[in-house]
Amino acid sequence: MHPILDALIAARVVPVIRTSTRAHAATAVAWLKEAGMRIAEITLTTPGATALIADLARDPELLVGAGTVPDAEAARACIAAGAKFLVTPWVDPAVCAIAREHKVAMLAGAFTPTEIRAALAAGADAVKIFPASTGGTGHLKALVSVFPGVKFCPTGGVDARNIPDWIAAGAAFVGMGGRLVDETAIARGDKASVQAAAWAALGIERA
Repeated sequence: MHPILDALIAARVVPVIRTSTRAHAATAVAWLKEAGMRIAEITLTTPGATALIADLARDPELLVGAGTVPDAEAARACIAAGAKFLVTPWVDPAVCAIAREHKVAMLAGAFTPTEIRAALAAGADAVKIFPASTGGTGHLKALVSVFPGVKFCPTGGVDARNIPDWIAAGAAFVGMGGRLVDETAIARGDKASVQAAAWAALGIERA
């Protein structure tokens, strides 16, 4: 197993940072780090994502990856910027090959058994089940029964209340985006609500 997966599994929750501005994304990462989350998946739909990855990768306390990686060119740019893991919404053998070449962890997006088989054949270290809410935990349980030992990361519709259900269904860890990174709250400077969401996801009770 790729060593980066050990960190993702230990964290249990991977924050998926998808915002309309680079500044909001940087703020989200800073606030989540203060709350105890030291992993960040910066999606490439965020403006200036690659440059932000480069900035964040300088922090030795953060494990930074790139999400929504569309192609091989973007994959190379993210790795050069310091991304330690790549996440795609689909199976792209070229991106998987680049991840293997540079020894970064690869999470390929899939939903059906055929897609999962293709992801594994391409060399994915883990499989992102997306959109997870479409099939729910029952879908994941069925996939785990067919693919024992595969590390699954459901993403899409995950919130603090259902994280235990996903883990019980066989998820190695989960990706959490909009239910964790509320850009409206970030825009109004509401650090408290963003960090409260982080603590809830981590199962930490705060007075």
